[in-house]
Amino acid sequence: MSDLRFALRQLLKSPGFTAVAVLTLAICLGANLTILGVVDAILLRALPFAEPERLAIVFNRYPGAGIDRISSSLASYFDRRSGAIQAFASVSIYQESSVIVSEAGRSRRVPTMRVSPEFFATLGVPLALGQPFQEENLAYRADEVAVLTDEFWRGHFNADPNVIGRTFDNDGARISVIGVLPRGFRFLSSRTQFFRPASHDPKDRLPAQRHSNLDWNMVARLAPGAGWQTAQAQMDALNAHQLEDDPIKDTVQKAGFRTQVASLHEDHVRQVKRTLVLLQVGVVFLLLIGVVNLANLLLIRASGRTQEMAVRQALGAGRWQLARSALAEVLLLVLGAAATGLLFSAGGLRLLSTLGAEQLPLGGTIRLDGRLVLAGLGITALVGVLLALLLTGFSLGVKLAPGLKLATRGGTAGRSAQKLHHGFVVAQVALAFVLLSGAGLLGLSLQRVLETPVGFNTSRVVSGRIAFPWSGYTNQALRLAFVDRLVTTVRALPGVSHVALNSSLPFTAGQNENENAVAVEGWESRGDQSLRSHHRLDVTPDYWRALDIPLLRGRLIEDADRHRQPRACVVDQAVAQLYWPGADPIGRRFTLGPKFDPDDAFTVAGVVAGTKHANVTEPEGKGAIYLPYGVRWPESFSLVVRSSLPDAAVIPMIRQAVAQCDPGMPIDDLRPVQSLIDDSLVVHRSPAVLAAVFAGVALLLASLGTYGVLAYAVSQRQREIGVRLALGARPGQVLAQFFGQGARLCLLGLAIGVPGAWAAGRAMQSALFGVGAFPPGLIIAACLSLAVIVSLAILLPSLRASRVDPMAALRSE
Repeated sequence: MSDLRFALRQLLKSPGFTAVAVLTLAICLGANLTILGVVDAILLRALPFAEPERLAIVFNRYPGAGIDRISSSLASYFDRRSGAIQAFASVSIYQESSVIVSEAGRSRRVPTMRVSPEFFATLGVPLALGQPFQEENLAYRADEVAVLTDEFWRGHFNADPNVIGRTFDNDGARISVIGVLPRGFRFLSSRTQFFRPASHDPKDRLPAQRHSNLDWNMVARLAPGAGWQTAQAQMDALNAHQLEDDPIKDTVQKAGFRTQVASLHEDHVRQVKRTLVLLQVGVVFLLLIGVVNLANLLLIRASGRTQEMAVRQALGAGRWQLARSALAEVLLLVLGAAATGLLFSAGGLRLLSTLGAEQLPLGGTIRLDGRLVLAGLGITALVGVLLALLLTGFSLGVKLAPGLKLATRGGTAGRSAQKLHHGFVVAQVALAFVLLSGAGLLGLSLQRVLETPVGFNTSRVVSGRIAFPWSGYTNQALRLAFVDRLVTTVRALPGVSHVALNSSLPFTAGQNENENAVAVEGWESRGDQSLRSHHRLDVTPDYWRALDIPLLRGRLIEDADRHRQPRACVVDQAVAQLYWPGADPIGRRFTLGPKFDPDDAFTVAGVVAGTKHANVTEPEGKGAIYLPYGVRWPESFSLVVRSSLPDAAVIPMIRQAVAQCDPGMPIDDLRPVQSLIDDSLVVHRSPAVLAAVFAGVALLLASLGTYGVLAYAVSQRQREIGVRLALGARPGQVLAQFFGQGARLCLLGLAIGVPGAWAAGRAMQSALFGVGAFPPGLIIAACLSLAVIVSLAILLPSLRASRVDPMAALRSE
């Protein structure tokens, strides 16, 4: 305890050193814990289900048709359940949607999910109240039951313990509650409020529907003892057996059909895993820079107190007593840094929330909890041990006689310490350069993403989502009447120039799986060529004008095309180039599906420019097909409005217009279309911003470390400098000596950092867009930036050395 009190007094005597040391380690620790909190929530923490490592996601692939991933069908679900694949203990399906719930005289749209009866058993989640769905609930009219989440139970039913049997209004139907899930249950990143049965038409179970209506996600649980390879092999065998009598066998085989079995957790986080790992590696580099910086500071401080320790030895203090004093200082510093670092981490997690971290897979579970605090304490303990070993070795190496000498210049110990200090500076510069170049790569990648045209103009355009309830809209005529009434009402609003509807607006997550393989007249017979899949969008005539998408050939869809024969459509440039290169596509026909049917064909009336649909970085060539809205059953749509008014002014008017057409019809997610694109860029923007912050901190630490070493060298060599100046040396020569010494350390650090930057660029390649692993211009810019910053740190002590007063230096000695 006396050592701690003495150490505290010593630290308080040097408030500048203490503050710099604590903040250096705290910033690095806080950055590490912030990213570790995200990595832990998304990548490391097991899913909150029983034996989550046995949960699998099952999806289809048709790479020959341009579909690398698509969900399963109801027919496939019935094929694969009940022991058809012995490696699966159970198989279930789910489909996310949203419904209108009426309460207290108002309506609101809530996210919901339709699931098969064994869904909760597959996840290993027992209900807190009631029972799960039964097989009979899969039939229409027997499906008016629901299992509630704890949140919905408490909010809608005030946590009524007798809720079983109570009802609530869902899209105009009275739904009976049969179960309540345990508190805290949440399926992956879904915000589902309650679950309904996966009811369906019996014809959807037929084998002919295996490759149609692919909008059901399939989750399975591996049987005890079964492995992933076994499950995949059995799935491949089942598919091969079923293909023998498949009516579209040739088409499916040409498309390269395969069903993939993958870990549910790994698959859910696949898009962000590499980026998060790279960020974690980056902040580890930052921590290393901070530790090296702090080690240098501690050694410089200890070197400056060599004479003090020697005097204490002469007065009877043992070496272990001196070592304990040094250890006590390290302990106080790392404890202060740990507490401050946890505060920085809490602030960092809040910052990530503002940057859109909650939109990441499992991002809603990111938080500062006991696991993160323990991790912080563990990292702090490791850093403390390393620093303690370094300081202990130095303290035990202090000798009495040399320590009492007033001048120690040229001693072996001095040269060894100097080499150690210089080595630390080189390491800091090298690590800082790797971080700086990595941040530059992410920043350049983000710039490439932002410069990539999406194909439409989002200025002064807002959109919102509307889904039809069953109540009051039981047939197509009623729904189309509402659509026409809504378009007319919104178009009459002040400042509104264009109003359109779209079944699947670009950049709306979860609404872009509307893809169809098409059979083109005269094209599908070309040898082994597979049918191709394209985005399918149902739109009203004003859609292209609302988004300023240019017409390249022919005409756009008109209102009359909803009923006119032959049925007209519009395709984009990618589709036209694929099927009719060098020819006029106007008048060509195709069918949505594997076989061309002239009675069900669409005729191309126009060609428009291509646009991005799923994300900005999607490859070109997927293509889009636009059908007249209303030709197919309209279940939901996005309302797209262009106006001359600010978005904040037009949004309330649109809400009022929707309420005027139907007071019980909510419009969701009403906001500027540009924000949809911005949200899709979170996986590019957030890493670039964080990497830039980390690189800035690394530059600061490297500069401080270089400054500290040279400033210490100047202070230790005051007498030598004074003698040289007294003997005729010019101040410029002294400045050049110290500046040259610092410059050599900087150049050596850069030389070591360049291979590290190349390796980092190679590792980051999958997270970059339009950027190579080692762009020369970026590397040169990073070198120059780091050199300039470090040069400023070198210049200050060098100027101080050149301005030493010879007489004052000699008198002080």
